[in-house]
Amino acid sequence: MTGAGRGSAAKVLEKLGYYVVDNIPPSLIKAVVDTAESSEFDKLAVVVDARSREFFARLVDELESLRKDGTGARILYLEASDEVLVRRQEAARRPHPLSREGRLMDGFDRERELLRRIRGRADLVVDTTNLNVHQLGQRIRAAFEDADDGGRLRASVMSFGFKYGLPIDADMVADLRFLPNPYWVPELRPLSGLDEPVRDYVRKQPLSEDFLEKYDELVALLTDGYLREDQHFLTIALGCTGGRHRSVAMAEALGERLEAHGVRVLVVHRDLGRE
Repeated sequence: MTGAGRGSAAKVLEKLGYYVVDNIPPSLIKAVVDTAESSEFDKLAVVVDARSREFFARLVDELESLRKDGTGARILYLEASDEVLVRRQEAARRPHPLSREGRLMDGFDRERELLRRIRGRADLVVDTTNLNVHQLGQRIRAAFEDADDGGRLRASVMSFGFKYGLPIDADMVADLRFLPNPYWVPELRPLSGLDEPVRDYVRKQPLSEDFLEKYDELVALLTDGYLREDQHFLTIALGCTGGRHRSVAMAEALGERLEAHGVRVLVVHRDLGRE
C-alpha cells in the first residue's frame, strides 16, 4: 500500500545484498530476472506498486510463471490502517496515484481493491501501522537475512493488546486472557512481561506451561505443511488485555521453545510501552 513503507523496506533489502529495482511494470519482471541472472546477481528485489496501474493485473501471473521456471519468487506485502496511511501521505504532501481528483481515501479504496489478489498470495504480510522505521527493518531482516539457510521456517512471535485491536498480519492468534492478570498485583503493575517478577508470575500459573507445550506442538505439526507449500514465513500473535504483561512474557517463552526446535524466531512486542 502507498505509505506502508515500501521505500524503507527496499533500503533494508539493499543493505542485505539484494539488487533492488523500484517501480517497474510487472510485465518486465521476467526480463529483469533474466538480466540479473546473466549479471550473476543472486538476490533481486522488485518493488511494484499502484503506479503500475493497468499493468498491475498481470503481477500474479508473472510471479507464477517465474516459480514454474524454478525461480524462488516470494511476495512481501506491506499495509497499514487507513488512518495511518492518510496521515503519512498528507505529511509527505503527495497525492495518491489513484486518487484522481477525489479524496485520498478514494485512492486508498481503489488501491486495496487492486491489491486484493496479490495480498491473498503473499508469503509474508507486515502491518506497519504501529512500526517505526527501525522496527520495520527488524522484521525485514528477520525474514530475508541469510535466506538460504536450509529452508527453515521463520516465525515472528508478536505480543499485542486486544484493547488496541487484532494484528491484521497474523497467521495464528491466541488469546491469553484466561491467565491471571499481573496488572491486579500492585507491585507487578508498573513492570512488564520482560521483567523477571512478571515473567515468573505468568509462567508459574497452572495453565501456562500446558499452553506453551500444546502450542509448540501445534506449530511443529504445521511446519512441514508450510514448508511443503513453500510457505517459509509465519506470524504468531499472542494477545492479552493491554499487551504489557501476559502476552509479552508468553511470547518470549514461546519464542525460546520454537528456537529450540530449529525455527528462526523474531519476538516483537507490538503494544509494549503504549500505556
